[in-house]
Amino acid sequence: MSSKISPHAIIEDGAVIGENVEIAAFCFVSKEATIGEGTTIAHNTCIYGKTTIGKNNTIFSHAAIGSIPQDLKFNGEEVELIIGDNNTIREFTLFNPGTEGGGSKTIIGNNNLFMGYVHLGHDVIIGNNCIFANAATLAGHVVVDDFAVVGGMTPIHQFVHIGKYAMIGGASALSQDIPPFCMAEGNRAGLRGLNLTGLRRHLQRDDINALKSAYRDLFESGKALKDTASQIISESSNVYVKDLCDFVLNTKRGIPFERKKTNDEEGA
Repeated sequence: MSSKISPHAIIEDGAVIGENVEIAAFCFVSKEATIGEGTTIAHNTCIYGKTTIGKNNTIFSHAAIGSIPQDLKFNGEEVELIIGDNNTIREFTLFNPGTEGGGSKTIIGNNNLFMGYVHLGHDVIIGNNCIFANAATLAGHVVVDDFAVVGGMTPIHQFVHIGKYAMIGGASALSQDIPPFCMAEGNRAGLRGLNLTGLRRHLQRDDINALKSAYRDLFESGKALKDTASQIISESSNVYVKDLCDFVLNTKRGIPFERKKTNDEEGA
C-alpha cells in the first residue's frame, strides 16, 4: 500500500515519506523531514526543520512539530528533533528541536502519549511508555525516564530530571528532580510517597516492599540523604532500590521533600 497524501498538503522537495503514511489536508512537511512508515498526520499539522518521525505514530490536528527553539540564544544552527515509534501526539502539541548548547537534539522514545497542548522545550529527552496529560509543559533540557506520568497543567522547570515510574500530580509546579518510583504533587511540588498504583502494574510485591523500606530510610528518617543512599546501596541487592539510591546520589537540582528532624536535633 502506498502513502495517502492529500493534494492540499504541502510536502517540500527532499522530504522522505515512508510506506503507508497518511498526511491530511493543509499539512506542511519540511524538506529536511523524515516520516516513518505507518505514521498518520491529521489536518493542519506542521512538521518543521530537521525532524525525524519513526514508525506508526499518530499525530492529531494542529500539532506544531520541530519549530525552532524558544531560546533567545538560538541563531539558526543546525538542530534536530527525533521521535521514535508508536507515539500518540494529540491536538495543538508543540515540540521544539534541540539547541547547540544542549547537544542540538530533542529526543522522544517509543509508545508515549502526549495529550492536547503538551509542550516539549528544546533539548528535552523523553524515554518510553510515558504519559503527559493535557497542557503539561516541559522547559528546556528536561529528562523524563521510562513509564513516567505527568499530570495536566503541570509546568516543569528547565534541567529537571524525572525518574522512571515516577508520577507528578496534575496542576503541580515542579522545579526539582523526582526520583524513580516516587509520586510528587503541589506548588511547589514535593514528594508524597511511592507511585504505588504504577508500581503494582509492573513490579513484584517483594520489590515494592524493598522500595517502601528504602523510601522510609531516605525521606522519612531525618538522616542525611546522600549518606543514607550510599549506605543502602552497599547493603541492598535489589536492583530497583539501587536505581532509586543512584538517582539520589546523582541529582543536580536536589529532591523536594520535607526533611524531618532527628531526635538529637529536636532535643538540641
